[in-house]
Amino acid sequence: MTMYSRTEVLDHAKELAAMLSKTEEIERFKELEAKVNENEKIQRLVTKIKTLQKQAVNLQAYEKKKALEIVEAEIDKAQEELDNIPVVAEFQEIQTVVNDVLQLVSGTIAREVTNHVIKDTGGDIMEGKTGSKKENETSCESETVSE
Repeated sequence: MTMYSRTEVLDHAKELAAMLSKTEEIERFKELEAKVNENEKIQRLVTKIKTLQKQAVNLQAYEKKKALEIVEAEIDKAQEELDNIPVVAEFQEIQTVVNDVLQLVSGTIAREVTNHVIKDTGGDIMEGKTGSKKENETSCESETVSE
């Protein structure tokens, strides 16, 4: 069995990250992010929303309910306007796709490491138990029967 150092594993993780950054989804994400950042209308709306959100926090702290309702309505209006810009909608979609890909990779790594641990200890992947867990259960069962 080949043993790897933490440094070697991290080097491979960096290689995997470089591979991921060259996938179709990530490339599209980069293109759309640039378009979003270059669009003055989008940037104006984002700034407006952030400013209104700060106002809302202050109004909430000072319990100014009527003013808070007005500001929240303005936030909703600006957010709706932002969401209706096609490049923003597409950017949000690709952001979700990229997050899904990253979670898929992360989950796959975690699951595969667990499966390797189970196999390497003589366990049963279908039961999700390592060899020592199965041995311990067997020895505990025989102790209970003999008592």
